[in-house]
Amino acid sequence: MCQVPAAKEIFSRSSMDSCGKRGGKELPNGTSSATTSTSTSTSTTTNAAAAGGNQGRLAVKWWVPPASSRSSGSKSKGQKIGEKWYGTLLLLWLLGGICVSIWVYRSMNAGNIRRHRELLDNMCDERAWMLQDQFTASMNHVKALAALLRTFHLGKQPSVLDQETFAVYTKRTEFERPLMTGVAYAQRLFHSEREAFERRYGWEIKTMTTKKVQSPQAEYAPAVFTQNSLSYLESLDMLSGKASAPLFCFSFSHAELQEDCDNILRARSSGKGVLTTPMRLLESNHLGIVVTFTVYKEDLPEDASEEERIAASAGYVGGAFDFELLVTNLLKQLAGSQSIIVNVYDVTNESKPLLMYGPDAYLEGRDVHVTELDFRDPARKHEIRCRFHNPLPISWSAITTSVGILVIVFLVGHILHAAINRIQKVEEDYRRMEDLKVLAESADIAKSQFLATVSHEIRTPMNGVLGMLQMLMDTDLDPTQRDYAGTAHESGKQLIKLINEVLDQAKIESGRMELEMVPFDLRTILDDILCLFSAEIKDKGIELAVFVSEKVPDVLVGDPARLHQIITNLVGNSVKFTERGHIFVCVHMEDELTTVSKEEGFDSCNTLSGMKAADPRLSWDSFKSLVGGLEDRNCGELTDVRIVFNVEDTGVGIPLLAQDRVFTPFMQADSSTSRNYGGTGIGLSISKCLVELMQGSMDFVSQPGIGATFRFSVVFKRGEMKMPEARYPHISPKHSQMARLTPCLKNMRALVVDGRPVRSQITRYHLQRLGMQVEVVNDIPAALSGGANSRSLDMVLVDKDSWGPGSGLVVPQKLKDAGGRFKNAKFILLAGSAIDNEPLKTAPSGFIATHHKPVRASSFATFLEKVFGFGSKRLNGREISQGSRLHSLLSGKQILVVDDNKVNRRVAAGALTKYGARVECVESGKAAIARLQPSHEFDACFMDVQMPEMDGFEATRKIREAEGHDCKCRLPILAMTADLIQATRDECTKCGMDGYVSKPFEEEQLYKAVAKYFESSAKPNDLKGKSE
Repeated sequence: MCQVPAAKEIFSRSSMDSCGKRGGKELPNGTSSATTSTSTSTSTTTNAAAAGGNQGRLAVKWWVPPASSRSSGSKSKGQKIGEKWYGTLLLLWLLGGICVSIWVYRSMNAGNIRRHRELLDNMCDERAWMLQDQFTASMNHVKALAALLRTFHLGKQPSVLDQETFAVYTKRTEFERPLMTGVAYAQRLFHSEREAFERRYGWEIKTMTTKKVQSPQAEYAPAVFTQNSLSYLESLDMLSGKASAPLFCFSFSHAELQEDCDNILRARSSGKGVLTTPMRLLESNHLGIVVTFTVYKEDLPEDASEEERIAASAGYVGGAFDFELLVTNLLKQLAGSQSIIVNVYDVTNESKPLLMYGPDAYLEGRDVHVTELDFRDPARKHEIRCRFHNPLPISWSAITTSVGILVIVFLVGHILHAAINRIQKVEEDYRRMEDLKVLAESADIAKSQFLATVSHEIRTPMNGVLGMLQMLMDTDLDPTQRDYAGTAHESGKQLIKLINEVLDQAKIESGRMELEMVPFDLRTILDDILCLFSAEIKDKGIELAVFVSEKVPDVLVGDPARLHQIITNLVGNSVKFTERGHIFVCVHMEDELTTVSKEEGFDSCNTLSGMKAADPRLSWDSFKSLVGGLEDRNCGELTDVRIVFNVEDTGVGIPLLAQDRVFTPFMQADSSTSRNYGGTGIGLSISKCLVELMQGSMDFVSQPGIGATFRFSVVFKRGEMKMPEARYPHISPKHSQMARLTPCLKNMRALVVDGRPVRSQITRYHLQRLGMQVEVVNDIPAALSGGANSRSLDMVLVDKDSWGPGSGLVVPQKLKDAGGRFKNAKFILLAGSAIDNEPLKTAPSGFIATHHKPVRASSFATFLEKVFGFGSKRLNGREISQGSRLHSLLSGKQILVVDDNKVNRRVAAGALTKYGARVECVESGKAAIARLQPSHEFDACFMDVQMPEMDGFEATRKIREAEGHDCKCRLPILAMTADLIQATRDECTKCGMDGYVSKPFEEEQLYKAVAKYFESSAKPNDLKGKSE
């Protein structure tokens, strides 16, 4: 919908006084019929109108604020409750968000701690497994050494091993025991065997602590074979104290020595390797332990008893482990060793664990992981304790996530708070807008009532003026008097046209403009527009032409009246602002527009008149793509078609500064425009809005001093190809007249001689519409060289502008002298308005007639009817005019005219009597009801809408109620009013009226209104008799 700014309309009481009365009579109940037509308006307006009615005026107080607007400042109880709930919900949202944020932090932090703990557990378990594996491997090598001694020392006599061999062997295999400082073998010896043993080895058995000769004992265990690194252990009794004590420690208590002796005895009785308590190694000062295996004389079964094991014992193999070095090397091999602290403990005595590796502080707490170690000694327990070197880092992800959630919660809360405030403000604004809407609707209704009243009050006297002038012109007047009366009548029609434009603008502003959907012939409408401006362009000496592409359907469905108004406005403006050159209306399909717009190499001077145009797309270079042979333009699958209209002129153009406000209502290029050319500046605004209502758009191209081209596209529906005139009265009678003459002109051959290719093709287009075969040439030499063997021509049309130098009026004679196809041709001159006396000059030179441009099919068919004498065969050559058709329809009809205005009654009666009707007049609705009781003799009723006491709507309703539902006695009632508002038309249909006739009467409108009621009663012989 086109939106046009509307001026504020505030009507004072004095202005309303002039609107509330008609002809000095006060309206009943203080309201006019226009108020009745808007009875569905708001109660505020109705009450205001009623208040004004008490004073006998149409005083609609639309500016009085309604009660709702005066109380909108106070909040209702429901609003206060809603605001309280809004606050509570917002607080709950914030509290819930804080709880969720805390829960997310705790959950993520717990997950982080759990992952941290799992990582520590995995790292600690991995170190424990590797420590066990390496320690077990070293113990297995010691055990393998015990098997070697049993095989090669005890099992061979004499023994194949001695100290030197043992030292070499252990030296070469120490790579298998990288974490052991050395190994030694002590032989089990009883006291009875001591003397022989000492003589054999050449040394005495000594104690471990004092290295003195061992005092007599029941059993000894002197070191026989040692690795070179432990050679100082040779001859020392291992049962005299802690094994390898000189190697491992500085001093020992009696309890420690006793424990070591017990370890050796335990190894002998169990058959497994046993471990000592942790001790400091003498040389490295590292913590270490000693592992001891018993060497048996023979293989024992797994279930051998303790006594059997003790009896079979032959010696003891021991090795010292540097446990601290073992763990250190192990941690170096693992990644992340620097990130955790590892402690290894001997927890055989759980109340007093012994540190084997790590810091002195005992590791304990929730952040410490404990893993048990299995070193293959059932009597001893070991464990590894691990914790991270640094405390658990702060869980920044948990903090940022929870803080982010908290921020989001507060942001959402802020948004909700702002949204609630916004909603409350919008609701408050909505309530205010509702109040303002009531005011605006009241103002709009008042405005509509004012326009209806003003329209009626202005058009009513104008109806009398125009009607009386028409009746005056129907009398015998001398030429001067007829000229005066005609001038006054034409001026009145221009005033009516201006009123209609203002009302159209008002309807567009209020959104009440509605379009009709009726079939129409586009080409006939354009012919009518050519006829409308033909006299004016003859006076100016400019050319006016119309061309419609063959692809445009013959019949379209839409609003022909509004289309006629749009094109008339554009052509009227072009005629107004063009003093030379041409005005060209070109119509084609939208898909053709794309083809045309892609053309290149335009010659903007090769136009209809040869003058340069603002938009070169209608010059011959692109226009020729629209020219084609006749084709079936009514076939097509699309129901909706978009038609493009172009109106080109070579006038003064539009100044660049004024082009932005061309479509602004009541605006013109400058102040001198209205002085020089007249007009209100409203036509283009209305045209653009009407185009947009038809689902189209309008634009223009203009160059100052060259001209302007307006282009608009609209959407129509494709209509039926064959349309009887009686079914579609919107098709002009000229269409049927042209159809009547087309069979006579069909297949006639014509030659057009014109130097302008655009103009020649337009002439060809109009002749082809009549069914003629047309050939086009540029000049006389081209016509002469057309071929002697061609078929003879029926007519030759020569445009005056195509005369060559010196040829002039001798063209027909030259062509006739050439003989051939020109022998029987009739020569017709196509001329403009520059030669008014041309027929006097052309007849002697061979031109049988002169046809004044613009060329249009309907007028040219009539012209050819006279030239070729077709009329002698049809109705004696006389055309049946629309007036005679009206006379045949209304002749003898009894018609009742109802109007409260005496002048209007005289005008209506005179207009209807002119066409043979018998007219009776009454002055009120009540009188009409009395005259139209059942069994009346009237054939139709023309009812005024606005009347005192009882308006036309109420009178029509009562007449319909009296008629009942009997369709046979239904009287055609036609509304007769000067009001053109759509609401009035709707009210006419609602109350039962059959049609609508606007004041003042026009022949075409009157014919369309009565044709469908009286057409069947008019006989063809009546038409023929009337024409004769």
